[in-house]
Amino acid sequence: MDLSTAAWRKSSRSSNNGGDCVELARISGIVAIRDSKNPHGPKLHLTLHDFRNLSQSLKKDTWT
Repeated sequence: MDLSTAAWRKSSRSSNNGGDCVELARISGIVAIRDSKNPHGPKLHLTLHDFRNLSQSLKKDTWT
């Protein structure tokens, strides 16, 4: 998938953890995810449906 024109977004809360976070880009019903510290590294591609399921699962989970 060509992500050369992707508009990557970082969470507004990323400054709370030193800027280490993931970035997201949405292109044609696909959500691409990358490590903000390594923008040229590997990317994860999820359908919008799968991304919603993932984010809902993370919100429900309790992190300790």
